[in-house]
Amino acid sequence: MNINQYVLSGLSPEEKAKILRRSELDIEQFQEVVRPVIRDVAARGDAALCEYTEKFDRVRLSPERLKVTEEEFAKARESLAPEIQEVIRISHANIKKFHEAQMPEDIWFTQISPGVLAGEKVTPIGSVGLYVPRGKGSFPSVMLMLCVPAVTARVPGIIVCTPPTPEGGVDDASLFTAELCGVKEVYKVGGSQAIAAMAYGTGTVPRVLKALGPGNAYVSAAKRLLYGRLDVGTPAGPSESIILCDASTDPALAALDLLIEAEHGPDSSALLVTDSRELAAGVAKRLPALVADLPAERQKFIANVFANYGGFVLTDSLEASIAFVNDFAPEHLEVLVADPVSALEKIRNAGEILLGPHTPITIGNFSLGVNAILPTGGFAKTFSCVTVWDFLKRTSIARCSPEGYAGLRDVARRFAEYEGFPAHAAALAKRGI
Repeated sequence: MNINQYVLSGLSPEEKAKILRRSELDIEQFQEVVRPVIRDVAARGDAALCEYTEKFDRVRLSPERLKVTEEEFAKARESLAPEIQEVIRISHANIKKFHEAQMPEDIWFTQISPGVLAGEKVTPIGSVGLYVPRGKGSFPSVMLMLCVPAVTARVPGIIVCTPPTPEGGVDDASLFTAELCGVKEVYKVGGSQAIAAMAYGTGTVPRVLKALGPGNAYVSAAKRLLYGRLDVGTPAGPSESIILCDASTDPALAALDLLIEAEHGPDSSALLVTDSRELAAGVAKRLPALVADLPAERQKFIANVFANYGGFVLTDSLEASIAFVNDFAPEHLEVLVADPVSALEKIRNAGEILLGPHTPITIGNFSLGVNAILPTGGFAKTFSCVTVWDFLKRTSIARCSPEGYAGLRDVARRFAEYEGFPAHAAALAKRGI
């Protein structure tokens, strides 16, 4: 197996920049590909959606079949295996509990000075579109991670767009999950055309104010192009992870966990970062056997990842490893060093930080409770994981009593005069109260 090995201290600026950019390079290239799709959906609505669904998903749907029916929800409830329903219910309960704890007060105030109150009113966004990818399988976990915070935030208008199955439906697990969360407006449309539909609205798919959810390079490119027309939230593109290790790390566990995000797709990034050459060698020795146990398609994904955006980054110290982590700002960061709590104090940039060998990315992705929709492409430097706050907005509110007004009137008037706003100043000087 060909695995990239980078010695950090020996990289040229161009080589390091390529590692840090990862699949963002692809996303830029795809913008010109999706631009005409967006324009066509904006112009022709449902007709364009159906044509692109047939072209890209090889599924023929009429506009009347784009929206999931009550009969399809009922079939999903009846058909989904009870043991999978139980897994989804347990995960739903954990995720719901975590996100309910994030909810703020609807209104709060603080006293700024005698007679001056200032605070905020928190209200849900009026409408959101949730994008749940499909790829080669189904992702009810993504449905949970998006629907739970949207419902918890009490968004009045929630829709889901997800690519159709080869049979022209939506997989049972995803429909069961959406209904369990309380979301019943689901549309069988994916890719860049789904993002365009949510941005402009069609005869069937309503326009929304904000769209969230992970996707491939085409979906990410569409979000970039539609920014301004649509609030696209956290940039969640192709999957990526860093497994941070030192000499104390069990190479068997590191090898297992390095493959978690590597199997997502060929444009994923999966890096092991360590200052221990012995640990890296131990991981490399174990990877071929682990990969051989996986289905052929996943093996192909992993081979592509390790030849392109994945591999080993070898550093001179744990401090240098952490500095690289902060520079890379990974979506998922798993910390397997001897003292993960001490390392945590120095880590600034990551979508999520999972500490110790008993907290692998898999648990966070599905059932722990934290949200697994995370910023990718280095955007964890400024963006956060999806929370209820992605579905809420804050409005400042304030009130002055006569005493408070008197205390601030001349201060604000002089400020206005200094900045050259006479009408501002006159509103105070000539107020008469």
